[in-house]
Formats: sequence, C-alpha cells, structure tokens
Amino acid sequence: MTSIWHISGPRDAGPGERQQMLARAQAVFDQLDVQGADIVRVDVPGRGAAAEGMERDGVVRGEVEPALPALQSGSLFGGRQGLMIVDGQHLLKGEADVIAELLRNADPETVLVVVSAGAVPSSLAKMLKSGETIKIEKLRERDAAAWLSTEIRTRKMRIPAEAREALLQRFGSNVAAMGQALDQLAGEAAITRDTILVRFHNRPDEPMWHLADAISDGKVGEALRRLADFLTHGHPLQLLGYLEDDLKRRSLASAADSIDEYAEKVGARPGDWRAKRDWNRRSRVSDSELRAALSALLRADGLLKSAPEETHRLTMERLTVALCRLYGGRPVGVG
Repeated sequence: MTSIWHISGPRDAGPGERQQMLARAQAVFDQLDVQGADIVRVDVPGRGAAAEGMERDGVVRGEVEPALPALQSGSLFGGRQGLMIVDGQHLLKGEADVIAELLRNADPETVLVVVSAGAVPSSLAKMLKSGETIKIEKLRERDAAAWLSTEIRTRKMRIPAEAREALLQRFGSNVAAMGQALDQLAGEAAITRDTILVRFHNRPDEPMWHLADAISDGKVGEALRRLADFLTHGHPLQLLGYLEDDLKRRSLASAADSIDEYAEKVGARPGDWRAKRDWNRRSRVSDSELRAALSALLRADGLLKSAPEETHRLTMERLTVALCRLYGGRPVGVG
C-alpha cells in the first residue's frame, strides 16, 4: 500500500515553520529509505499564479503535472519512489481530485509526502487521512529559545546567555534565519552580544502583540526595544490601530459583569485564550487610567496625521512610555 504522509503547518507559516515542515518531510523519506534520486519534488504555485504548459484540458497546471507520472510508475532503480508536494494548500480542486484518484491505484512502493500550510482541498484531504499526519505548530519566541539551545549543543558552539538573547532579539521565531546566522558564526573565537547586534540587522517581522504584552507589563525598556524593531518595517498607524483595539477590549472587559458577557461583546468564545486574558487583567487598570490612555492615543493619532514624519518615532516612543505607566499596574520596569 502507498505510504502517505501529511506534514501540516499553520496557515500563517513563516520561514521558521516552513523550514521545520520541510525538514520533517525529508526525515520521512530518510526513515523509509527513499533515496534523493528517487524523490520527485513538486512546488505548487499560488492559485493566482500564471502557469506554463497547462495539461489535461487545463485541469492540472504545468508545475503540478510531474506529480502524475510519479504516482503512476515506480522507481527507475527498483526501490521506493518518493513524491513530495510542497504548498499543497495551493492545489486547485481539479488538481487535488486527479491526485486523489491516482492515489487509489498508486504503486505500493510510492511514498507520498504532502507539505501544506493550512488545509488542502477536500478530495485530497480525505486520502491523506488514511496515512500519517505530522502537525507543525506556530513557533513562538519561547519555542525559538528552546530550538536555539538545542542547536547550539548540536553544533558544539559556545554562545553566552547575553549573545543568545541578542539572537532572539534579532530573529524572533525565525529559526531558519537564526540557523543561517549560526552558520556564519561558526568558528568565531568569541561570540558576544555586540557581535550579534553589529553583524545582523533587525528582524523583518515583529508581531505587534509582543509590544502590547511588554506595555501591559509596564516594561519600558523592552517595550521601546520592540517598538524600534517594529518600526524598522512597520508603519506607526498600523501599531496605533492595534493599540486602539486593545484599549477597546480593555474598556469592554472593565464594563462587563461576566466573562460570558464580555466574550459576547467582542464576538469570542468564553474559553478563548485572549478573552480569558482580557478578563483576568481587567482589574489592573482603573476607569480613570483607561480614559487617560484614550486621551494619549487620540493625541498620538492627531500628531501622526498632522506632524512631520520625522517626529513620528518620538510620538510613538512617548505613547509607549505613557501606556506602560497606565497599564503596568505597578512602578514602571526597566527590562
């Protein structure tokens, strides 16, 4: 019987998650002793992407077409035939239908591995359920920290705690880029925090909720650092919109009589993690502090839309410090 594997990652998979998904796919082939020469890799293009050489009356795009003979014939060398379909979430319905149909009568020595960030079309999803599924979860910074510690041990490198923190600051959860950084650092006599911060640029993605959490904890130093990371590639108005929504949720939680009432107001389930978090922290900020936060956000909004762009960073820094004081619920921290 054909060996079927589904490497399923998060819908919003980034470079780190993608690297893990592809690594697990290769591990499957290694485990089943499928040689590299016998693995056909198909990278599915986006659904709106132009394709050359449309086959089967337009049902299967040219980039996907090599998957069909791979399912219909065995290895040239008498061993197992491997087929890896990458970005299976982009398969068109007709393509998924054809692949699912061929799987019913595929060569028993065929090993199919479908890598997808999110769901695949239903016809193929049903066939994948008959095989093995490996889930790759969304990476968080704490996951990246654990990954980094393991990788350093595996590579037998010496990187002090301060330098590790700098790597996490620069790359966040992007373990793919962090791995490339470790490649560059291999052989260095001494790796310090300054080595990391000088050599590598700010990370390209800084999730806004990291900054919001630092503000909520009253950690001015961390909040300002995360603000600087975000503004490297993000726009202040994006962040302002997120903070305004956060204030709205805080205000609704403060006014609600129960978590069920609050969850209904924001369109969430009572058991939703964010609803629980909002509800549990509602008593940390008074009504007067919420009004002061609203006033600060309105002033920042006016300045961002009227003052020169050169002042935007200073405006956001002042807003960040003000919100740390209002939301922190304790004397302002420095870390």
